[in-house]
Amino acid sequence: MSNAEATTSSDRTGTGRADAAPAYNPEAARLRALLEPSVQANRLYLEDVSIIPGSHRVVHVVVDLPQEETGGVNLDVIADISKVLSDVLDNDPADDGRPYDLEVSSPGVGRPLTEERHWHRARGRMVKVNVVQGDNVTGRVKAVDGSGVTIVPEIAVKKGMKPKQGEPITLPFDRIRSGKVEIEFSHLDEAGLEPEHNGPSEEA
Repeated sequence: MSNAEATTSSDRTGTGRADAAPAYNPEAARLRALLEPSVQANRLYLEDVSIIPGSHRVVHVVVDLPQEETGGVNLDVIADISKVLSDVLDNDPADDGRPYDLEVSSPGVGRPLTEERHWHRARGRMVKVNVVQGDNVTGRVKAVDGSGVTIVPEIAVKKGMKPKQGEPITLPFDRIRSGKVEIEFSHLDEAGLEPEHNGPSEEA
């Protein structure tokens, strides 16, 4: 078990079928609606709910801090919300009785930046941005608003020298092809994370 993940199991008896689809899973959407109020009540954000189907299914829940907060979700918080969500699932009125495992984790600092809230959470971090019709940028996120991201780029220098900072640039979201946080050990320490903290599967 990594420090980004806690697992709660609840065994039941019974049989049923699993509804699974590559793009959209109605059961996962139903469970998201069921679990989201409890996640929000604990001052967390419900990032994703997915289901690995089978006679003993796995319900995987990804939670994050609100976008206005910095740092990561620590293991104690993951353990606490796991207990809360396990109780909710145990009392699910629409449950079909099949056994399940509940896995709760945080996204990790290495996730792709695919939503505006992800960029808010990356404020102050070093990121690598692939730009549409322009040069790619590596730099630190200075500010984020509804239209785009302001980044202070790092200018490459000779090996062994401290990188120089360029003038801040603002990239509209429609010019960002992809973005990802560059892991820095100093920032991991500040967030209370271990170096291997990369989330459950490098997911969003």
